Amino acid sequence: MFTAAERLISFRNLRPKKKEGFLKIISIFSFLGIMLGVAILIIVMSVMNGFKTDLTNKILGLNPHIVIQPNSYEIDQNFISKIKKEFKEISYSKSYSGEGIIISNNNVKGVFLKGIDKSEKNIINFFENYIPNVKLNKFNTNNVFIGTELAFNLNLKEGDTFSLMSSAFVATPLGGFPKQENFKVAGIFNTGFIEFDQNIVFLNLRDALSIFDKEDKDQNIEIYLNDPLKADKYKKRIQELNQNYFIYSWADLNKSLFSALRVERNVMFIILSLIIVVAAFNIISGLTILIKNKTKEIAILKTLGLNNKSIKKTFFLTGLTIGFFATISGIVLGVLFSINIEKIRIFLLTVFNLEIFPSDIYFLDKLPSEININSIFLIFFISLVISALASFLPAMKIAKMSTFRALRYE
Repeated sequence: MFTAAERLISFRNLRPKKKEGFLKIISIFSFLGIMLGVAILIIVMSVMNGFKTDLTNKILGLNPHIVIQPNSYEIDQNFISKIKKEFKEISYSKSYSGEGIIISNNNVKGVFLKGIDKSEKNIINFFENYIPNVKLNKFNTNNVFIGTELAFNLNLKEGDTFSLMSSAFVATPLGGFPKQENFKVAGIFNTGFIEFDQNIVFLNLRDALSIFDKEDKDQNIEIYLNDPLKADKYKKRIQELNQNYFIYSWADLNKSLFSALRVERNVMFIILSLIIVVAAFNIISGLTILIKNKTKEIAILKTLGLNNKSIKKTFFLTGLTIGFFATISGIVLGVLFSINIEKIRIFLLTVFNLEIFPSDIYFLDKLPSEININSIFLIFFISLVISALASFLPAMKIAKMSTFRALRYE
């Protein structure tokens, strides 16, 4: 692609003469700009990939993979038997969920109430895997489990009691009033998922049906899969068995969240790519100045028999070399930062008291990072294409250069 002579001339262009100090500064800025642009892009993409993966794992661990809700039809035992027969690899449990309000110590907080059956195998496994600090033997009637964030916000501790109000109404001589019952904090859990720990309240399934004034026929069926990523496939097959129920996969229940993450990731990618584009303009400026300074040498090369195409290739290779090594340096820097991003976060927080990842905003207690090889290849390719375009434009001017005028140029 490039001859030995073209490569030699190109590499000589990378070492400006002493009188070309300004050109050297432009080249350095071009290199640093592309390197930092690539590094920042990799760091941000790695953090967002890690955030999505960590969030997905939390959601899959703390929520059912498929939820079946009764419509106008009760979920009968025959339907459940069909599911068990058709999908022997899945497990299920019964639940009921709804919104409520906690009233405690003059504090009021809206929460999501989830009634569960502690005898269900899935519930036992869930608490053992994700909430090991609580003891199910304490999970009796009018007892609840709350998260650490909720306990902190309401100043509650284990053994305290509070009032729980639901959306169901009780008829009284004075009119309808929201149904309200007293509950005792039997345990406090910490999942590391801030949103979960400050909004979810677990209570006995019978208590949940009671406070919402519901019956057994109103219970939901929660299905757990060995491979949660196949939830949509199982959902379609379950719908084929009976279309009288509302059936949701975990992806359906969190569609808006993941759509927002995808849009944010794409927007960040485009914005940060502009850093590389801006840095590439320095390559255009640098090569334009270099060609201007090398006008006499270009004319001499033409008189020695080197054609326009070869000369253009030498300057194109000069710019591309800067872009290539800047991209490689940026990838190395970005990967190193991505691997150690949590250590860097702790260092900044400890030494400078600088919080770059507020847990109350991002719902996670540590800064996640996941390096995606495909993303790195994409960034590498985009950076090289931008560098190539930036190198090509100034090199095209050589074809318009007159050899006679160039030899007269000083």
